[in-house]
Amino acid sequence: MSHPTSQLSKLAIAVGTLAIALPAASQSVLEEIVVVAQKREQNLQEVPIAISAFTGAQMDALGVSESFDIATFAPGVHISGNLAGQNTQFSIRGVTQNDFNDIIEAPNAVYLDEGYIAVAQAQTFAVFDIDRVEILKGPQGTLFGRNATGGLVHFISNGPSFDETSGYLDVEVGQFDTANNANRYVVEGAVGGPLSDTFAARAAFRYSKQDPYLQNLYSNADQLPFLGDPGPGAGADLGDDDTLAARVRFAFQPTDNLRMDLSFNYSESEVATGPYQSKSTVGIAQDHDNNPDTPPELINVINTPSNESRLTILLDQNGNDTGLDGGADIEDGDEFLPGGGGGLPGRLAPGADFFGYLDPDGDDFTFSGDFAFADQGSTENSGINFKVSWDMSDSMTFTSITDYKDYEKLLFIDVDSAPVNQLANYAGVDASSFTQELRLNGETDRSRWVAGFYYLNIDSESDNGLKGPQGSFADVFGGVPIDVGTVAELETDSYSLFGQYEYDISDRLTVIAGLRGMREEKDFGLVLGVAPSESSFVVNTSPCFSGQLDQCFVGVSYEDDNSETLWAGKLQLTYDVSDDLMVYGGINRGVKAGSYNAPLLGAYFGSGGDAGLPYDSEELTSYEAGFKATLGGGTTRINGTAFYYDYTDYQAFLFVGVGGVVINKDADNYGVELEIQSSPMEGLDLILSGAYFDATVKDVSLRNGSPLPPSDVDPTYAPEFQATGLARYSFDALGGVVAVQGDISYSDEYYYNLRNFDADKFDSYTVVNAQISYANNGWLATLAARNITDERPGIQGFDLATLCGCNEVAYKAPRYYAFSVRKEF
Repeated sequence: MSHPTSQLSKLAIAVGTLAIALPAASQSVLEEIVVVAQKREQNLQEVPIAISAFTGAQMDALGVSESFDIATFAPGVHISGNLAGQNTQFSIRGVTQNDFNDIIEAPNAVYLDEGYIAVAQAQTFAVFDIDRVEILKGPQGTLFGRNATGGLVHFISNGPSFDETSGYLDVEVGQFDTANNANRYVVEGAVGGPLSDTFAARAAFRYSKQDPYLQNLYSNADQLPFLGDPGPGAGADLGDDDTLAARVRFAFQPTDNLRMDLSFNYSESEVATGPYQSKSTVGIAQDHDNNPDTPPELINVINTPSNESRLTILLDQNGNDTGLDGGADIEDGDEFLPGGGGGLPGRLAPGADFFGYLDPDGDDFTFSGDFAFADQGSTENSGINFKVSWDMSDSMTFTSITDYKDYEKLLFIDVDSAPVNQLANYAGVDASSFTQELRLNGETDRSRWVAGFYYLNIDSESDNGLKGPQGSFADVFGGVPIDVGTVAELETDSYSLFGQYEYDISDRLTVIAGLRGMREEKDFGLVLGVAPSESSFVVNTSPCFSGQLDQCFVGVSYEDDNSETLWAGKLQLTYDVSDDLMVYGGINRGVKAGSYNAPLLGAYFGSGGDAGLPYDSEELTSYEAGFKATLGGGTTRINGTAFYYDYTDYQAFLFVGVGGVVINKDADNYGVELEIQSSPMEGLDLILSGAYFDATVKDVSLRNGSPLPPSDVDPTYAPEFQATGLARYSFDALGGVVAVQGDISYSDEYYYNLRNFDADKFDSYTVVNAQISYANNGWLATLAARNITDERPGIQGFDLATLCGCNEVAYKAPRYYAFSVRKEF
């Protein structure tokens, strides 16, 4: 664990530099933000929950274009996921889930216009025409259900206006500072207004076209002499994006007491193979029992020293380096790396991966990879949302929200991200979700309450697996390309009753109590098999994966169903010290339902076969206290919170070899967060936020069945310390308003594998952005530079040291320059 005092000194330097060097933009930081965190509209400063909220105008000024971009500016919020950033999820206060199978629901819920996004892949989406985003930290199960254990992120789009017709058009042109000089073009627009006295509409769209920024140097000459290309077009540049998203909203208000909103959402993306890169790593294995009949145990993975030629470093029982190779010098049948390294006598080049590959420029944006194809992957999501709001009286409102979403994807990555035709990985999903919420809100002179019913159905089929393409080891030595596939079908039905009651004990003291009861039913089916592969662009087409196991080279099937009753609750006190200071404290209980693993075939056998498929629900008891203060006559807001988490059966993802499973382990976490927003003088806005926590997942084994004792570890994608500072200054000039803006964000280092091996960690980073804009008569022109110092913040990584002598890693985009013009009307 790092020390918070040293991180605070880094923050002080960063903020001091920012205050001197970075004046900024025109949107007001301290405009009032109305949120619906408690299922009713409230001023942000009146809600006794740790919330980071940003208006659409603020997000535009911060350069937020993808859903996960907002994590940079919210203390305690980070990102995790897989597929080199093509599937990115939120991590809140160290609560995360980076299983790459899409039947898994994330522990941090994401909503769009009060509609739950049930499939993890769909949490990555383009942000356009948004009114605001609300990030609620801590368990939110009482009002939002069984999968908001860590918190939730709620995007609210701009609705139709009955007052006037308005809209905008925004065009951006930019370039990434890489060898490819990749260009990016974005067009976004919206228009809406009244169509009659009772009917209004709004339509919005966004189109983004991005060239690949990761340059591929691959040629067939780089391939091992006995292997071939994985298909036509191999060796494409990576990191591109071609996305179209649209939304149409209608509002019908026949009376002052009744309003109906109907919205349609659609998005589609076409991308190349996921932009992972390779770094050379070497496993350290130790003889644990001096028994020649048992293999040594992997105890660590490190970055490969430049002079190291062994596949795996072998230690004796005392921890001394034997000089032997744990992958090549052990007797036949006892190798540490059966299959990993293909029986090689050692690495084909010192310091490189097993097959002699070393990334030509480290973490910069050139590489050599064979399984890399343009336009190989795609996602498509659509949804319908229907909301009815009826003011039954001055003190009671009925709300109905009906939401349906459809999700499809097929994405690919090269497992070793290198020029050797070894294995690829694919992830596909075809899923739908339906939710129905019915609720009543009411109030009296001294109380406010909400009660409701919620139903959720998720029907998903996922295709995941490893592919031995044409020309690969599997094809050359086995005689046929193969899919090592996992097909999982999971249907979930969840029913909830919930309520929350607030009572003013006095004019200053309020008690809040809430309870939610849930009934969860799941039906699960699984087929794992090895079968012939049709091509590098389609997956699991063999009858094997439809359950005809006689068509598999190896085949396993499994079916099960279960049901469970869950509950979440809340008990809290708030005290208004004055009109400008509120303090609060309470206990929250959150829960995430149990489910099933859908592992790759190797992970299935490694985790105990059928016994390792089901896992239990997780329960989080959160103890939290905080304050919200408004100072300087409304010019400054300071919000802070401290929390302690006590987890039972935390659902952690343990990745070993080339696959992983969710396991249940107890965990705890304690931390603090602080947000300061201020407008100390006309035209100057400042933001400073920071978060520190210390999280521990307890008694984690190195693998299922490891003879070594378990240990306590850090959760993945959970930097202990994060901080963000922003300054913006606007002033009249040239007949309009000129605005200059800068922001700086810091993140501590963090692991991407639960075993916390030395090589499985991304370094700390500091990212600086700046922009200057000019506004006049509805026009806004902006010149922006993102990631000015060209930092390499890690996004996602996987430890494959025993497969290829490498880890695959992905980084955020390089330095980017952009010019945009926006016209509002």
